[in-house]
Amino acid sequence: MVTTTNTTVQAAHAAGEATLDRIAWLRLSSITLPLATPISDAKVLTGRQKPMTEVALLFVEVITEQGHEGIGFSYSKRAGGAGQFAHAREIADNLIGEDPSDIGKIWTKLVWAGASVGRSGLATQAIAAFDIALWDLKAKRAGLPLAKLLGAHRDSVRCYNTSGGFLHTPTQQVLDNADASLSQGIGGIKIKVGHPDGAFDLARLTAVREHIGDGVPLMADANQQWDRPTAQRMGRAMEEFNLVWIEEPLDAYDAQGHAALAASLDTPVATGEMLASVAEHVELIRLGACDIIQPDAPRIGGITQFLKLAHLAEHHHLQLAPHFAMEIHLHLAAAYPIEPWVEHFDWLEPLFNERLEIKDGRMYVSARPGLGFTLSDQARAWTTAEHEAGSRP
Repeated sequence: MVTTTNTTVQAAHAAGEATLDRIAWLRLSSITLPLATPISDAKVLTGRQKPMTEVALLFVEVITEQGHEGIGFSYSKRAGGAGQFAHAREIADNLIGEDPSDIGKIWTKLVWAGASVGRSGLATQAIAAFDIALWDLKAKRAGLPLAKLLGAHRDSVRCYNTSGGFLHTPTQQVLDNADASLSQGIGGIKIKVGHPDGAFDLARLTAVREHIGDGVPLMADANQQWDRPTAQRMGRAMEEFNLVWIEEPLDAYDAQGHAALAASLDTPVATGEMLASVAEHVELIRLGACDIIQPDAPRIGGITQFLKLAHLAEHHHLQLAPHFAMEIHLHLAAAYPIEPWVEHFDWLEPLFNERLEIKDGRMYVSARPGLGFTLSDQARAWTTAEHEAGSRP
């Protein structure tokens, strides 16, 4: 435990007796995670993107004068990682000397530090890493898993796998991957659709449904690649597969199109992962554009913003299925009142020393305080840039 100086005590009293600690030091790390196999979904097959070969991550480590620590991260796929790191580096000094408990205040301070670049997109995603680190710190200081600090409704969450069903994967391998996921205790299977040839999608769905049986939850993800008429036709054709949801059938910002589709199909519509602010999700909710909302905490600005959106989603009786980053979203899903889903991706596992427990179709919140993760030696080896602010106590 670090002893506070007289200067710090005086500063704390000036701020009010409730300010008992301050952020003393932080480190930013830009980490490039290579993927074992290039990843392709419908955006690649339609020529909009190149196969994905790596994930760029922005990690923030925070230490206070009293020795409390927190870690958080954001990420970018294909492009933007260097931009996130650059923006985070410019605004990092604003945290030094702040009370780590004042997370909402700090979020607003960071937004205004870069106000000219807006409140969504790359800038908000850079802020997310700081915000998540502060929530991790708060839960660790309390000696609680983050889910318990937030107020958990359950200690485990239904989970499904995505990484085994990408469009570049041959159908037989998709079936084998589904078997492997289910044998690990994962509860549902999601496969990618949106192939230029709709018959290809339907054949793959038929093969997967026949292989896993009617009792296993199955989802389909079109990654925004259909226009409105195609989404209507494909959505109707997919009704027979009893899908848990059809994900991103239209452009992520076509809220009106999603609303019309959700109203016309029996199969629930899920979307939201590509949106980069709470405000953008509000439009989805206002129009009734989805049955399942899929926010991504690192993309919308962190846990502070995610909680705002979760309260609104609950008010509208929406199901919740956060996108990616299960290391963060397990806790947030566990604290959501309506039974949610969490997405299983093992891509980030090499970055951490710890693993999540999965059994009987559910992912379990561990007893470890905070998010429950520490950076591995491999993560340090993949670090491409670092920046420190403040003085380490």
